[in-house]
Amino acid sequence: MTVSWGQVLAWRMRRQFVEPPGDGSAVGIARRLAGVQAQVASAAELAVAVRQARPVPGDVPRALWEERALVKTWVMRGTLHLLPVEEAGAYLALCGTLRHWEKPSWQRTFGATPADLEAIAAVAVDALAGGKALTRQELTTAIVDKTGSGHLAEVLGSGWGTVLKPLAWWGVLCHGPSQGARVTFRSPENLPGWRGLPPVEDAARTVIRAFLGAYGPATPQTFDNWLTRGGSRKKDLKGWFAALDGELATVEVDGEPMYALAEHADELADTEPSRSVRLLGGFDPYVLGAGTNATYLIPAERRSEVSRTAGWISPVVLHEGRVAGTWEARDGEVTVTPFEDVPAGLLEAEVARVRSLLTA
Repeated sequence: MTVSWGQVLAWRMRRQFVEPPGDGSAVGIARRLAGVQAQVASAAELAVAVRQARPVPGDVPRALWEERALVKTWVMRGTLHLLPVEEAGAYLALCGTLRHWEKPSWQRTFGATPADLEAIAAVAVDALAGGKALTRQELTTAIVDKTGSGHLAEVLGSGWGTVLKPLAWWGVLCHGPSQGARVTFRSPENLPGWRGLPPVEDAARTVIRAFLGAYGPATPQTFDNWLTRGGSRKKDLKGWFAALDGELATVEVDGEPMYALAEHADELADTEPSRSVRLLGGFDPYVLGAGTNATYLIPAERRSEVSRTAGWISPVVLHEGRVAGTWEARDGEVTVTPFEDVPAGLLEAEVARVRSLLTA
């Protein structure tokens, strides 16, 4: 089966509730998108709101902290994401296969050994038992006091959470509700719907299906770039996709072979390219799922305007599913920087829609 990038992008927008927005909840949207990046909380909330025909104010924090149906934790690419609690274990298990903490270079850089991490995890399990939420400082103090490893205090206190990420992937901790400006951690064991970490083979099946359901057709390398920035072992990656034999269809996109879920093949073939104009916020999954190196999505000469310094991903304008500009909000106004001609009427309507979301 052969399709064009125009068809693929239109299909992805529909699958991701970009065009048209749907009636899903924050949990449903996070499930369909295989997670919503949440390094910046406001960006995660906007990613959900732009996908709702009737946005619900406070939908994300309510699902996180009141209903506890979403979990906020480090997963893909070592970044914070929102995931449905019952599926989060699969993503964590797959991210944990990277095992970069076993590399001597990582141990030299961060001053922690695998044995240190196991000791830290054991203390964290006890410290977070019973549903307690501890600040980073409180958790660090408990770990240093119990292990006697004072050299870990500085690393544990890092805002990047490098030493704590393996604990997240082991299912030991996740983020809890903030105390003012202070981050807290809690155990996912106390979240309704938490199912623990499945075997890696089962986890791979769950995550690959979710990824292709939102960002397909795609290659195994595209999937791995999204998951680990290309860090997975080739043998593992090949085995994960091979295990889905019978569930995948090979699709040529402008002559390049890729995988899609077989159940989506007919729908994809019948999809017509879109003419829509949409605005998406910073760090939006639509961009991150494809990757900023995807020239079919972002013109190569414009990549630096989308993927900026310090890992910042700009808000973007989509025209026909491609990134056709960037935008920013300041003092209640939305300013667009186009890369190409975009239909003025469609753009004005979308700017008005997003402006209303930003001021809600």
